[in-house]
Amino acid sequence: MEALLPDTNANARSRSANVLVVTSESRRQSFEAAFDQIAHVFPLFKMSTWSAAIAVGERLPAVVIVDIDVWGNSGLGLLEALANDARFKEAKLVALVSSQQQCPPALPARVYAVALNDLNGVLMQLTVDEKSAVSIAGGEFPLAPNELSRLQAVQRSRLVDTPSEAAFDRVTWLAANDLKSPIALMTILTAERQWFKSRQGLEMPDTPRSWAFCNHTVLQRDVFEVRNLAKHDSFAANPAVAGAPHFLFYAGAPVYDPDGFALGSICVIDYRPRQLDKTQRKTLMELAAIASDAVKLRGVLFKPSQT
Repeated sequence: MEALLPDTNANARSRSANVLVVTSESRRQSFEAAFDQIAHVFPLFKMSTWSAAIAVGERLPAVVIVDIDVWGNSGLGLLEALANDARFKEAKLVALVSSQQQCPPALPARVYAVALNDLNGVLMQLTVDEKSAVSIAGGEFPLAPNELSRLQAVQRSRLVDTPSEAAFDRVTWLAANDLKSPIALMTILTAERQWFKSRQGLEMPDTPRSWAFCNHTVLQRDVFEVRNLAKHDSFAANPAVAGAPHFLFYAGAPVYDPDGFALGSICVIDYRPRQLDKTQRKTLMELAAIASDAVKLRGVLFKPSQT
């Protein structure tokens, strides 16, 4: 186990939105239903304690959940190894049990015992920023409970106000062409701006954060789609809808950094109401995943010492 864990404290210095879940394939669906209601975290599923140990060695998650009903003593052993390692002091450790009455008698220190039906509430408590109030200039729009950490992740990405890059321009070109859209963007949400790392069919380089349809996209893991913006309560008064350029359709999928934070989106916009079909929604999700992989690769190639 020790050989699989990180050699330094580098991962522990920054918060993560990744939640590692160690369970079985047959139990995975139950967890996915719970995570559907907690979209500000990114679940990583592992089907063995061995693969989970490798995963935490690669990148520190915010929370590690081990399904004790499935993994028993080997799962407790993984939690104990993490609990006793100072390099993982920032990670929250959870032993998932059928009920509190069936909790193992001697849990390692720092490990929470949680029943599956209580998982949603506990995860919300474990993954919210210490300071829940976030002051952001502009209008009113939804914020994730970990928005402060998400904004720090945007800073760490070193993407904002950088020149265009082929890796991202290819993605937006494919989005515009495959989804038959006049506009395709890769957006990054800062505290005050929606900045476009890549854009097809749009001249403006950014907008105020309050204009961003992507404020809603980064709060979920699926495609966020609005078929007619002018008839949607949240967007009808948006300056880009009510006035020029008079957008009427939006669909976006989140783009993630290596720590599971949604930095922004890959999105398509149209001047007419429309709807994506099932294949198009899948295409948009895959393009966002490709952009997320490019963000991760960029982080490896362009480390802070090199910029």
